[in-house]
Amino acid sequence: MIKFLKDILSQNEVEIEKEVSSESKNKPTKLQIATCALFIEAAKADDEFLDIERAKIIKVMKNLFDLTNDSVNYLMQLSEEKRDKSVSLYEYTDIINNNFNKNEKFMVMKYLWRLVLIDKNLDAYEAQFMRKIAGNLKMDHSDMIAAKMEVKAELGKRDVP
Repeated sequence: MIKFLKDILSQNEVEIEKEVSSESKNKPTKLQIATCALFIEAAKADDEFLDIERAKIIKVMKNLFDLTNDSVNYLMQLSEEKRDKSVSLYEYTDIINNNFNKNEKFMVMKYLWRLVLIDKNLDAYEAQFMRKIAGNLKMDHSDMIAAKMEVKAELGKRDVP
């Protein structure tokens, strides 16, 4: 009788673990949400959210976190909702600071520069946003500028301020 109960209980534990494991694969992590929300915030820094910016964020998130189309679409929706309720960028940059090393944060900064320069215009709000993010990510000003220069070289946009 006791063996029977143990078997039933252990079977249920295995089934529960499988359910939790499959759910967690589809559930975005705090790091994914924070990174995506930060990208959305950068794209909206000039009060426009262009389709090309949305497509870029989707592509970056898929590549950065190895996500499926469904996962990244859900992540975008969730990140926009979180962003709309957010009071500060710090909650996102803090998560990134706690999970990314200096090189990974430099990579994030380059992605952000690609986003704000996608429309071939650096708006004053975008420039201010980038300085603020660099500070929040505890990056040196020189690293922020280096990321910008690398992106400008990639894009061939030497005339962008």
